[in-house]
Amino acid sequence: MSGNEFADKMLEQILAQGADVEAATATEIRDEGAKKTVLTEEGGEFEAKAVVLAAGVKHRMLGLPGETELVGNGISFCAVCDGEYYRGQTVAVAGGGNSALQEATLLADLCKEVILVQDLDDFTGEKKLTEALLQRPNVRAITGTVIDSINTADGAIQSLTLHNKATGKKSRLDCDGLFVAIGLVPENDAFKNVVPLNEYGYAASGEDCETGTHGVFAAGDCRAKQVRQLTTAVADGAVAALAACRYIDGR
Repeated sequence: MSGNEFADKMLEQILAQGADVEAATATEIRDEGAKKTVLTEEGGEFEAKAVVLAAGVKHRMLGLPGETELVGNGISFCAVCDGEYYRGQTVAVAGGGNSALQEATLLADLCKEVILVQDLDDFTGEKKLTEALLQRPNVRAITGTVIDSINTADGAIQSLTLHNKATGKKSRLDCDGLFVAIGLVPENDAFKNVVPLNEYGYAASGEDCETGTHGVFAAGDCRAKQVRQLTTAVADGAVAALAACRYIDGR
């Protein structure tokens, strides 16, 4: 099942157990010793003995004009989710790491043509994965090149303007869609006052989900870890919740 469907089922169970759910945007956690206060964008304050931070991550964007408006309408991040919409069409994939290579591999089974656009001169993903992908007849790569702009007509992507970093030459790449796979950005910055972050912005907690701040725990994709999947995020939730219970009980 999809992540959203799974989350909905979990929410049904949580509500059935009598938990309160508040829809608000958390902007700060104040560590007041035995008490933690969570502040929200809407002006609310929630006090608790323990807090589990499960802020997740967002996809890193290219930073181009009009990019945000095209997300879900020409720009995608997940080939499993959106690849079928581009069956028989031409798509570009921005990125050169394992994520980009895996997305391109899935798209190559569906699309007429897949073009990888990498800003570096080489791909940073696994060599075998790169070689296997580029051997496919409907896949080609453009390296040492950045995307300067996304060109649309009637709200749909028509082409990309490319800029070769070595020569400065610009070119046009016709495509029907763009998959962006240039990494993830953890949503932890607002909580760095109570949660130590590593150099990439992830919560510096281990498999015990403890952050080093008593009473504050980190779970899911927002914490430093090797595997970021639905199953590992759910496992973190269980670990962090039980650790919070032990903390509250003074164990």
